[in-house]
Amino acid sequence: MHVEKHHPYSHHLGTTMSVAVYGHWGVPILFFPTASADYEELERFGMIDALAHHLEAGRIKIYSVNSNNAASWLDRSVGPGERVWRQELYDRYVLHEVVPFIYWHCQGRLPLATAGASFGAYHAANTLFRHPTLFRWCLCMSGIYDVSSFLDGYFDDRCYYHNPVCYLPNLQDPFLRGELDQCSIHVICGQGAWERVHWSRQLHEVLSSAGIRHHFDLWGHDVSHDWPWWKRQMDHYVHQLFS
Repeated sequence: MHVEKHHPYSHHLGTTMSVAVYGHWGVPILFFPTASADYEELERFGMIDALAHHLEAGRIKIYSVNSNNAASWLDRSVGPGERVWRQELYDRYVLHEVVPFIYWHCQGRLPLATAGASFGAYHAANTLFRHPTLFRWCLCMSGIYDVSSFLDGYFDDRCYYHNPVCYLPNLQDPFLRGELDQCSIHVICGQGAWERVHWSRQLHEVLSSAGIRHHFDLWGHDVSHDWPWWKRQMDHYVHQLFS
């Protein structure tokens, strides 16, 4: 399998933000790590091995990036306004640095997918919802989609526009709605140990109320919030969407 590791400096975040690339061809998937993890997390937990047959067949290419959560949502040493500002910078990093890198690497402007589990699912969803002209698929596994618990009661416009359960119900722009209608949105969650089904169900209900097409997929009560199941879910959906 073709693997590359890149270590560019991010001008938006002021630090090196490494990117791992897996595969030689196929739909580019921007994969966000869990919590405070890094760009090599997918290797450590076997996700790349689980998807190797798809990667080698040229169905997908994976672009795995670093998290910024430790410096944003999870940093209690700074106020909530600063936390959400750092999330805004991360969004700009994705939009203005990662996306152009993927286009350069793929030698063209291809429709992109996002994916992530746990906190990575938040970024996968928020990125597509905010930028549906660039992203066409998202695979969101076992996610949290209401980030108000990280804001300590603080709220401003930036908090609003980075909290999907806030901005999606009021999304009226006909152009953006039309773009979202072309997207393939998948909200996936198990019902076993450590899962928070109500978080995924909340996003499903928000999307349904807003009239945004999506697929809500609840797996069984034996399906836990853990890598063995996320690997099976990704394998299932890559086969379904990109074969």
